[in-house]
Amino acid sequence: MTIDETRSDDKLQLNVHGKVDAVSSNEFQQEVLKAFQKCPNVIINFGDTTYISSAGLRALLIGQKTAGSKGGRLTIINANDAVTDVLRVTGLQKVLNIQ
Repeated sequence: MTIDETRSDDKLQLNVHGKVDAVSSNEFQQEVLKAFQKCPNVIINFGDTTYISSAGLRALLIGQKTAGSKGGRLTIINANDAVTDVLRVTGLQKVLNIQ
């Protein structure tokens, strides 16, 4: 997994490439938390993400909680069918802002 970021005005976008699995989820979580230190509104672009594990979902929930504590917002964009299915089956599509 690799992550690059782009910033515009009051939003920071993390572009996630590859798999967010047990091996990479800690790095993913750290990148999400670092993003919230820079900006209250974080967009996670899963357009080039092929898989997300339960550990990756945990990182998303921590990001959601962090956004709330900072008065910001966590938004997920471009999730493919595999990622969307995991979010749907776990019920997280009701908790997370997915566009």
